[in-house]
Amino acid sequence: MLDRSSQRVGQSRKREGECAVAFDLTGQTAFITGGASGIGAATARRFAQAGANVAIAYHPSLEHDPKPVVRDIESVGARALALPVDVRQTDAVEAAVARTIETWGRLDIAVANAGIARRAMAETITDEEWNTVLDINLTGVWRVFRAAIPTMKRARYGRLLATTSTSGVPKAWIEHAHYTASKAGIVGLCATLAVELGPYGITVNAVAPGVIESPQSLDPVNSLGPEHLHEYVQQIPVGRVGAADDVAALYLYLASREAGFVNGATMTLDGGEGIAGSE
Repeated sequence: MLDRSSQRVGQSRKREGECAVAFDLTGQTAFITGGASGIGAATARRFAQAGANVAIAYHPSLEHDPKPVVRDIESVGARALALPVDVRQTDAVEAAVARTIETWGRLDIAVANAGIARRAMAETITDEEWNTVLDINLTGVWRVFRAAIPTMKRARYGRLLATTSTSGVPKAWIEHAHYTASKAGIVGLCATLAVELGPYGITVNAVAPGVIESPQSLDPVNSLGPEHLHEYVQQIPVGRVGAADDVAALYLYLASREAGFVNGATMTLDGGEGIAGSE
């Protein structure tokens, strides 16, 4: 015979199963940095299709127009905000998060996705170059999370998500020491916050993409460029490089209520490249 606590657990699970729609974000609010292109834009579209209202934070000096993403969000019946934000500026990040909360009265999901890659041999990297990459890629994640945490704590619910990379954890990427250091730091940050914030109903996870076709990876100066990007196909067991929407699909799961027991994870998304080895 079940005791009362077991009966309550069973009843709770039954109610959840009866009402649940897989990865449904209806009524929720998401804030995404780097949201005007690549992984961020694909994630914004996915979240909107699942019912969320989405605030897109984008760097105003970059040539990424948020208007097409806003149109796509609104075309599926969701609402959008486009907010120019430099994640190096604490005031700008906090103001954008506050505007999001003021507009929709809540913040359920924060995706810290903005990042840059710069090519340089380690001994040539200046303090300024090092600090710029770390400030955007790592401290920028922290600024977004720090701004989102108070309202999530009050709601006793939230999803904090960050884009790291397989370069840094577990792989090296020569001529990118500052990039790989920043991406490795995200893993440690998410692990610690997952333990601190789990009791408040907030989960914290990172996604580590491998070779993904995006504006950043297509940059031949600081990243792979089109030619080298597609040379990777032969190293990837699934026979292709990744698409931004592959990452967005994983973010949709991690943002959902169904992922409530996933906390402190860094989830690799590389088509099996990392485990393939060599023949």
